[in-house]
Amino acid sequence: MALSGEPRARSGINEDVALAATGDASAFERVYQAHVGRIHSLTRRMLGSHEADEVTQDIFVRTWQKLGQFRGDSAFSTWLHRLAVNVVIERRRSFAIQRERMSDDPTALDFVTVGPSRADLTVDFEHAIEQLPPGAREIFTLHDVEGYKHREIAALLDITAGTSKRQLHRARMLLRKHLGGS
Repeated sequence: MALSGEPRARSGINEDVALAATGDASAFERVYQAHVGRIHSLTRRMLGSHEADEVTQDIFVRTWQKLGQFRGDSAFSTWLHRLAVNVVIERRRSFAIQRERMSDDPTALDFVTVGPSRADLTVDFEHAIEQLPPGAREIFTLHDVEGYKHREIAALLDITAGTSKRQLHRARMLLRKHLGGS
């Protein structure tokens, strides 16, 4: 018998995933409740809060549709996370944003407006991430928040690893500027 509830909880999720794959809506609701917080957080960071609710819903609709394709080769949460990242990337591509957001212009930071820093304000990191240009936000989230490597990001976004590195650098500089650092 396990000392913690984690293995039992994991087996419960696996049972719910299997039941949901057969069409059990109650089991899918339990899967949804177990994972919606993390998926919503991912979409909010990658796309901004204005699109997070809608895209999170799209991800779970797609999950319901593709649940039969989950083979169990990895943890369900890993499979769901990858599906979510793919939906977000697909969303960006469908709006033709991907190419417009990548800029090799070294003066791009000169055009970003940032208010003066005030010591009496608390740091709102989530808000700071939302202020990033879409490409920088996406790469920052994938690399620094979700832990993807530059080569993985390059493959996901169909860009070069160098472009990923440049966008990450820009994102960090903009965050530093926004959060009052020098």
